Amino acid sequence: MHRTRGKVMGVAVALAATGLLAACGDNDSTATSTPSLTGTTTAASQAPSSAAPAPDQAATPSAEATAPPADEAPERPEPVPTDAVPQADSGALGDKDKQFLEALAAKGVTPSTPEIALSIGAYVCQGSAAGASDQDLMTFVSAMAGSDPSFDPAKMPVEQAGQIYLDTARQTYCS
Repeated sequence: MHRTRGKVMGVAVALAATGLLAACGDNDSTATSTPSLTGTTTAASQAPSSAAPAPDQAATPSAEATAPPADEAPERPEPVPTDAVPQADSGALGDKDKQFLEALAAKGVTPSTPEIALSIGAYVCQGSAAGASDQDLMTFVSAMAGSDPSFDPAKMPVEQAGQIYLDTARQTYCS
């Protein structure tokens, strides 16, 4: 009888420990939303207006004072026009570089600077030489192509641009 009770207690403790550890999280450490000051109330904002603010709150502006008006959209920076970005001297580009850039342009990919396209091409060549899988290469090439300021997702999907970079680099740039 004493052994059975000990086993039952051991199982109960193990289940409780498992439950506690499982409740600690699912390894999700990312925020799912951005906190907002609008729509929240604090005890200080609910206090009567005749009450003096606490000394530590006197220097801190209230949420109403810092929040933008509801009818105004948050200010966003203007995109940099591609003609404002300095271009590489075409005389500094080799024949292979020019051929790669021309092949990309013929397939509808126009990078904002030659350096972006050439770095993507160099990555494809180095990754292919190192034996990287096409899937791994596509993941990074698509990310690099999509981060180009001149990339327009309305023109083509980022995966298509990544595939164009991958194929074009292998055909004209890697040797």
